[in-house]
Amino acid sequence: MTPLDLIIEPFQYEFMVRALAATTAAALVCALLSCWLVLVGWSLMGDAVSHAVLPGVVLSYILGVPFALGAIVFGVLAVVLIGAIRGTSRVKEDAAIGIVFTTLFALGLVLISITPSHTDLGHILFGNILGVSRGDLIQIGVLSALAFTVLLLKRRDLMLYAFDPAHAQAIGLSPRRLGVLLLGVLAVTAVAALQVVGVILVVAMLIIPGATAHLLTDRFGRMLLIAPTFSVIASVLGILLSYWVDASSGGLIVLVQGVLFTVVYLLAPRYGILTRLLRSLRRAPSSLPGRADSPEGVDRASLR
Repeated sequence: MTPLDLIIEPFQYEFMVRALAATTAAALVCALLSCWLVLVGWSLMGDAVSHAVLPGVVLSYILGVPFALGAIVFGVLAVVLIGAIRGTSRVKEDAAIGIVFTTLFALGLVLISITPSHTDLGHILFGNILGVSRGDLIQIGVLSALAFTVLLLKRRDLMLYAFDPAHAQAIGLSPRRLGVLLLGVLAVTAVAALQVVGVILVVAMLIIPGATAHLLTDRFGRMLLIAPTFSVIASVLGILLSYWVDASSGGLIVLVQGVLFTVVYLLAPRYGILTRLLRSLRRAPSSLPGRADSPEGVDRASLR
């Protein structure tokens, strides 16, 4: 089998085409949202919402309703509970987030363990993108389109909220409402990505693309282009690798994203660790005494 045949082979199966389409849609909207989450500093909030939706998904299965409905309800519930604990007690936000998301996640695990089922509810935890149905694909597409549309229409307001909430309030915008809107989009996006990588790994798709783009540029507009590009490439490559090596699809999607982040972390033109190290080493010799291109070096040469 030639390398070209190896690449083309997965696209001959309908389940692979559905998986690639669903993954691309979820990766695109997760990457866009991750740009705001990274700048606002809501990485932990993304973790909380993505884990807190687990009992909603299980209850939706028990009641026979679309799992997106229960997941969104519990995602909003998590945000409300975090705000209530933070606003009515001495508990700080990070502690409130930890309390709420671990409690709701534990509730979901208990519900999974006591729910009689002919299907493997463990797919909720780890994703089952290769088993996505036509209905699942439509659901992921609708949720992704909804989140994408909101982010596109409100991108200027949300950008101002991320960089300068005080200025946003001064020109008549409500930082509180914009924060609630961003949290709502977060809940919808987390639900869209559940089928792809599962509850446990959703936070990676919500954080890694934005963090990677943030190391490559200082301009937010470019972040909104770089993050989705990296995310879609990593997601498609992860799906194809899962087919070729017969391994976890969700795990490989996140693993490829992590590898890309590591490469950028080391080699980014301006902020890469190795790049900055090489730049400092090149500058170091010029500051050593006795060199002809330094004032001290010129003086010593003339004395000789």
